[in-house]
Amino acid sequence: SSGINAEWPLRPGVSASEDGSIKVWDYESGDFERTLKGHTDAVNDIAFESSGKTLASCSSDLTIRLWDFVGFECMKTLHGHDHTVSSVQFVPTGDFIVSASRDKSIKVWEVSTGYCTKTLLGHREWARIATISPDGKLIASGSNDHTIRIWNIATKECTMELRDHDHVVECVAWAPELCTPHINEAIKTENAKAAKSEGPFLVSGSRDKTIKVFDVSTGSCIISLIGHDNWVRQAIFHPSGKFIVSCGDDKTLRVWDFKNRRCTKTINAHEHFVTCLDFHKSTPYVITGSVDQLCKVWECR
Repeated sequence: SSGINAEWPLRPGVSASEDGSIKVWDYESGDFERTLKGHTDAVNDIAFESSGKTLASCSSDLTIRLWDFVGFECMKTLHGHDHTVSSVQFVPTGDFIVSASRDKSIKVWEVSTGYCTKTLLGHREWARIATISPDGKLIASGSNDHTIRIWNIATKECTMELRDHDHVVECVAWAPELCTPHINEAIKTENAKAAKSEGPFLVSGSRDKTIKVFDVSTGSCIISLIGHDNWVRQAIFHPSGKFIVSCGDDKTLRVWDFKNRRCTKTINAHEHFVTCLDFHKSTPYVITGSVDQLCKVWECR
């Protein structure tokens, strides 16, 4: 499974695969419910808008599709990227989506019309991921050029380039506001005199096997987590704000106490590379997807 999304509005979980399909599951029973067909190549990422009524998907067939998640029909197909589209996400208000592509660009699309309204250029190689800040004002993108870029959506300007990784940046994720006090505690463990920061903060994972946390207000890397034995494919903040959860090509799912910069739990999650993970929005579940073609649901305790 290349992409997984666990922003389950009710009970379905949704997975996307290199076989070109999107599958809907009842995650509590594990029962398969239906397949959404339309893409003609690998589906690389999927994302719900906040109400759960619309699903966006992106593919190596160069397109983005918008799906009505009530009638399970494809409503629109968005054309404009010149190569594989590797990531897709709705802005918090739901009226735009942001995509990243192997054509090195990041695009902003209007949902109602399907038109591309902005193209952000600057990465020197494949733009792997683009993700929107919780306030909807900034985009963070990660690339094969080893950098993370921060963009101002309104002006289309790249305001910052973070060069702390030594290999492809596979994932970036913004920290929810709940994380701010915990990240400040982590900063103080290294430097007791450090001034309090309001962020925003960002976590990234790379093929250099590290996970890093950045203070975007200063452009500084404030935490590095080392422990994965292979590429890090995904790293996201736990909803409590106190932990980071990650997965990678070492086949593990890991929980990190970032304040003390240590891995507190390692689970041998799959028989093959673990390519994606996500949290349920309201119940303590994590879902993982793997090259072993399985999706697994884990309970946080």
